[in-house]
Amino acid sequence: MSVLTLYQVDAFTDRVFGGNPAAVCVLEDWLPDSQMQAIGNENNLAETAFVVPKGEEYHIRWFTPDVEVDLCGHATLAAAYVLKNVLKVSQETLRFQTLNKGRLSVQQEGEQLFLNFPTDRIAPISPLDGAEQSLGVVPLEYWKGETDFMVVVENETAVAALQPNMQWIQQLGERGLIVTAAGDTVDFVSRFFAPQTGVDEDYVTGSAHTSLIPLWAPKLGKKRMKAQQISARKGVLDCEDLGDRVRIGGHAQLYLKGEIYLPEG
Repeated sequence: MSVLTLYQVDAFTDRVFGGNPAAVCVLEDWLPDSQMQAIGNENNLAETAFVVPKGEEYHIRWFTPDVEVDLCGHATLAAAYVLKNVLKVSQETLRFQTLNKGRLSVQQEGEQLFLNFPTDRIAPISPLDGAEQSLGVVPLEYWKGETDFMVVVENETAVAALQPNMQWIQQLGERGLIVTAAGDTVDFVSRFFAPQTGVDEDYVTGSAHTSLIPLWAPKLGKKRMKAQQISARKGVLDCEDLGDRVRIGGHAQLYLKGEIYLPEG
């Protein structure tokens, strides 16, 4: 039997029980893919991040309960929090190598951690069939990024009141659906739905903001913006448009440290 240390961190929040919980396992080397997926399923969190040190950088992979994903913001924030604040890694900038999204980096500024991610390529699209009936609201704009659909609705109240048809979202054929509007007390708000990955609604989705930032920056005429994902647990994100990159900042809080007992073979 082998033993792994597991950390659970609430990301994009300054309090425990807020934001988006992610599990983090720092490994000496990769486990079999099937075992990492089984751990992701057993944890039953939106994401479990696995991190392997390689020289002066870290390789990172993310698993939902059902699938491995190409990019995850909140679990990267959680992994950086563990490395910087629990394991006391000394590097000023943490650099992560991914399988499909190139290199990412995270820097700590005061009490916040800032992700540096590639900007998503978004484009306007024709209305999605069944959107009005399935969302219960009339979208004003339809967009498509590399992995997600995105719709703009009238206001924050409409985003908060959404009770979407998950079967309709699942049949869209991409990772998920972002619904967004201008915010009442922040620059913009959003919610993110991804039943096709085993997560009906993600509480706070850093990767979705790689699409949201290039959408809202020209609309608002601002490079630096404050965002809130208004799920049940809510999360606050400090966003910056850098052109082909975005910065996404937030707080994180350690919730638990535990041990996973893995059978041999």
